[in-house]
Amino acid sequence: MAEILKPKNTNPRGIPEAPFIEKVDSIIKDPENEFQPVMSQFQQRLQQYKYMELSKQQQLADVDLKIPDIEKNLEVINYIKECKATEDDDDDDDDDDDDDESKEENLTFNYELNETLYNRASVDVKKLDSVYLWLGAEVMLEYPLDEATDLLKERLIKNQEQKAIVQEDLEFLRENITTMEVNTARLYNWDVERRKKEQAKK
Repeated sequence: MAEILKPKNTNPRGIPEAPFIEKVDSIIKDPENEFQPVMSQFQQRLQQYKYMELSKQQQLADVDLKIPDIEKNLEVINYIKECKATEDDDDDDDDDDDDDESKEENLTFNYELNETLYNRASVDVKKLDSVYLWLGAEVMLEYPLDEATDLLKERLIKNQEQKAIVQEDLEFLRENITTMEVNTARLYNWDVERRKKEQAKK
């Protein structure tokens, strides 16, 4: 009986595949002593799958928050780099710009202080050669623009890969939850029919 739920296969993350019970008679030989323990095992496995599903859904939600944030940061840095390149080209074409015209080199950004409060900053593109990135756990480090771009691209790829893995695990779990729900329903119906037959004999 203990071997019933022993996984024959697992997915790449080690999540066990649920067995499909075609005939309850093939796994329960002594209904009075075996039915309740087997049913408990199946119900426990079903709850484990559902718990894992909730955990994976939370992981997916976290990744879905990170990816747009990384993409937005990349977009800002790329825009800064494009503006710097444009300014450098303008300098090569016209070295006689006066101070009033140089004010156009500033970029204005709105940045978030908290969830409901934003502030505005004016940045001199010519002097902007680096940005600060949050690395988590209240740690912020300064990176040159190119290094920041490389780091964010690497993080974006990792998060996209992680999202694909989590989605694959969720699909696997949903299939196995369905299998275990069918199994437990079959076990329950089989036991009801068995008891009816016993009552009829009496």
